[in-house]
Amino acid sequence: MTRIERVSLRRVRLPLVHQFQTSSHAKRFLEHILVRCESADGVVGWGEIASPSGPFYSAETADSCWAMARDFLIPIARGAAWEQPAELAGAMAKVRGNHFARAGFDMAAWSLHSAASGLSLAAALGGTRSRAEAGVSLGIEPTVDALLEQVAARVAEGYRRVKLKIAPGWDAEPVRAVRAAFPDVPVHVDANGAYRPSDAAIFTELDEQGLLMIEQPFAPRALVAHAELQSRLRTPICLDESVEDVEDLVTALRLGAGRVLNIKVSRMGGLTHAVRAHDVARAAGVPVWCGGMHEFGIGRAANVAVSSLPGFTLPSDVSGSDKYYARDVTTRPIVCADGWVDVPSSPGLGWEPDLEFIESRTVDRVDVS
Repeated sequence: MTRIERVSLRRVRLPLVHQFQTSSHAKRFLEHILVRCESADGVVGWGEIASPSGPFYSAETADSCWAMARDFLIPIARGAAWEQPAELAGAMAKVRGNHFARAGFDMAAWSLHSAASGLSLAAALGGTRSRAEAGVSLGIEPTVDALLEQVAARVAEGYRRVKLKIAPGWDAEPVRAVRAAFPDVPVHVDANGAYRPSDAAIFTELDEQGLLMIEQPFAPRALVAHAELQSRLRTPICLDESVEDVEDLVTALRLGAGRVLNIKVSRMGGLTHAVRAHDVARAAGVPVWCGGMHEFGIGRAANVAVSSLPGFTLPSDVSGSDKYYARDVTTRPIVCADGWVDVPSSPGLGWEPDLEFIESRTVDRVDVS
């Protein structure tokens, strides 16, 4: 039986090496919350709350996650005794929503559990692969030429799929340009819910571009609109923000709202729920891939581990640390070589936190023991 006795939160700020522009805002630096949990017998696990700074992707923000973790999740984590991390996830489920905040603690519990069991995190989750296929996500650039430069750089680095952010006014032209310049590179587009059902004509146009998928065209709860659009397109629709839990996934599958699922560990409330979503999707014959939130090395390590599960048959957003950060929070960066990231076989996360560097980039902290 495991009981967590000490919990530390570190709010860490890192600059991005390249500004990332979405349809709603630009990112120049990120603040994520690192969660350190220590059991009564001294085993340590790390997690990451990789919430956005503002409420543009989800309702959660770094500030809301900080308050939720400090005031509610730390007491739950320290008050529960569990044999499997899923039991702690069940205890935290009494907190409604707040998936990003809960994900950091669930990730730390899995990290601690796998380290204590002498298993790699991937093995503890049921992973079967020794490496994860890596894709890359590119934001909205000032010009089409600037976008083509970014695509060329990432293709030269070996990334095996390119995802392009799109928004009204930045869609057909840049996509056509990328497809013309890189006809053999798998490409998919991500709208982050920026369109309305009345904008469906643009997706009919994109349907002719030979895309791997069209991700989250409409708002999260617009599942009926997604189902209607999917019935008219050859290109698979991939759901992201629409699926926050397994119940959402079951509803989406019943409606036929999409043919691919983006599993984000943070969006789904942690590794426990990500694995459950993987199992449901795989049973339904729906391919999945692991999306990213520009995680630091802790969260990125969890993404690598979950991407080793058998249902992750499409390239995931497990790109190398250097794509986003000049220096990451782990003692060694996560490296993508020729489009693949090796899945560690050592116990726990597989990447060690760089404690000194984390302290140097910490802007707030909480320690409870």
